[in-house]
Amino acid sequence: MRIVIAEDSAVLRAGLERLLADAGHEVIAAVPDANELLAVVHNDPPDLAVIDVRMPPTFTDEGIRAAVLIRKQNPDVKVLVFSQYVEEQYASELIAENTGGFGYLLKDRVADVEDFLAAVEEVAGGGTVLDPEVVSQILVRTRKKDGLSTLSPREIEVLQLMAEGKSNAAIARTLYLSAGAVEKHISSVFTKFGLTADTSDNRRVLAVLTFLGA
Repeated sequence: MRIVIAEDSAVLRAGLERLLADAGHEVIAAVPDANELLAVVHNDPPDLAVIDVRMPPTFTDEGIRAAVLIRKQNPDVKVLVFSQYVEEQYASELIAENTGGFGYLLKDRVADVEDFLAAVEEVAGGGTVLDPEVVSQILVRTRKKDGLSTLSPREIEVLQLMAEGKSNAAIARTLYLSAGAVEKHISSVFTKFGLTADTSDNRRVLAVLTFLGA
């Protein structure tokens, strides 16, 4: 696939470029700041953008704000945020805009090259890859919102795993529950969020959006 990298660290930028090229991908640009990233995406949209959160000039949130803009202006471009930092507000906004084709990984928690490359493939294919720590920090930010306060601790755990993109079977394995118990908890979440069976949209997606951006 065609990939653009936005990373201010020259060493890490070069490392990512080599890693992705060795995996058979075409890195069309590797840039050090958000302005160059936006220019590249505007002029020659890639399949995927791998973006750091903090970049010049202020090293605060330029990268993730650029990611939000890309998702709004170029919805076909998939985005993988790869950073040391969790920016809860913009992470929630990114996921709420579109549940597919987005990932948020923390650099110091990616222990294996193959795991990173698998995440790249998953996001590029329209999937969602979220580090559990990212989801956890979003949870801390949002759990006091209306609606979430009605959920039980177990329902919160199930919903958090749903937000990570896990299937019912994967949730059951993670929490050591039966498939029926997981379905019961998910059904209870739907009920508490007012998501009835005749809801036209996917109730699972709506529940995750409620969780992330209540």
